[in-house]
Amino acid sequence: MTAPANESLTGPVMCVVGARPNFMKMAPILRALAAHTPPMPALLVHTGQHYDQGMSGQLFDDLGLPLPDLNLEVGAGSHAVQTAEVMRRFEPALDEHRPSCVVVVGDVNSTLACTLVAAKKGVPVVHVEAGLRSYDRKMPEEINRVVTDQLADRLYTTERSAEANLRLEGVPGDRVCFAGNVMIDSLLSNLPKARAAADTLRAHGADASLVAHGAGYGLVTLHRPSNVDDEATLRALLCVLAEVAARLPLVFALHPRTRNNIDRFALNGLMDPSRTAVLPPQGYLEMLGLMAKATLVLTDSGGLQEETTALGVPCLTLRENTERPITIEQGTNTLVGRDRAAILNGLEGVLSGRGKRGRVPEFWDGHAAQRIAADLWRWLPRAPVHAG
Repeated sequence: MTAPANESLTGPVMCVVGARPNFMKMAPILRALAAHTPPMPALLVHTGQHYDQGMSGQLFDDLGLPLPDLNLEVGAGSHAVQTAEVMRRFEPALDEHRPSCVVVVGDVNSTLACTLVAAKKGVPVVHVEAGLRSYDRKMPEEINRVVTDQLADRLYTTERSAEANLRLEGVPGDRVCFAGNVMIDSLLSNLPKARAAADTLRAHGADASLVAHGAGYGLVTLHRPSNVDDEATLRALLCVLAEVAARLPLVFALHPRTRNNIDRFALNGLMDPSRTAVLPPQGYLEMLGLMAKATLVLTDSGGLQEETTALGVPCLTLRENTERPITIEQGTNTLVGRDRAAILNGLEGVLSGRGKRGRVPEFWDGHAAQRIAADLWRWLPRAPVHAG
């Protein structure tokens, strides 16, 4: 997008990240803002919602993200405490830097908290990945999505059905722009750099033969409280995963919350170490390599539903609903919940060659961030640049 060189934004674009999925979405946006003609100044704010090296620090290196201009260092806490603390620490940053807008991505507590502060202070809010709905208000993320979309001034959607969701909630169509999926921008740009799955296993002392010689393996992630915080639920899931592992070796990238609960409930004995390689949280490039070569992914992650669809890898989502129905309608995803029969039927379909391959949805093409930058330049107020 070529623009007059004698104009500039009235302030920087303040880009907010807080939790792991945000980083993959914000990295291409920051690159697109810098590559725009003229460049659009950006200021990166990390709320510190995910704060340990394993869950956030490595992602900055993997994605080529610059170090944050500001780190609010909020850390862990209940939903209410964490949201309130982000708000308390974000407000003075907003006052000091006077951005032209605040860009939030996804549906984490930081997204909602920074949206509330900016909206109350009259700073335009831009929501990337707007309009996704699970219609399950028991999910804290659903509350974050709905409130953020009601307050946002510019809403960028990943799929056309999202605009229909927004329309049903009374969001005017002129606030909405279909831009595509920035998560896929990151995936496509980083796929050539993905770490080999066998190398990842060896680095953690796991049996690399599980993923070698084309024999096939399944990749597992579990982190949602509804799946891992209740002993009976977690036990049942680990039992069915053991049945899956008997047919297809598994690589289990274990979220800290899940690891803590497995230890707390003394469930370690349910995982057969000869059939399941248990790894600590992995960096983005490691996960990308594991996912790209997997025979099957079993997950409760929203992002992995999208990434497996883009990669053409069958995915069984261990949830009762999804805010990403396009991955089911067009992609490789099948919703199986925690139903043992559905999970094993899904496995059988994959092993028999009937796993979903789907197709890549519209605008999941690696250029979503460029479309967002171009639209932001047209939409945001600008001021003339005076020589001298």
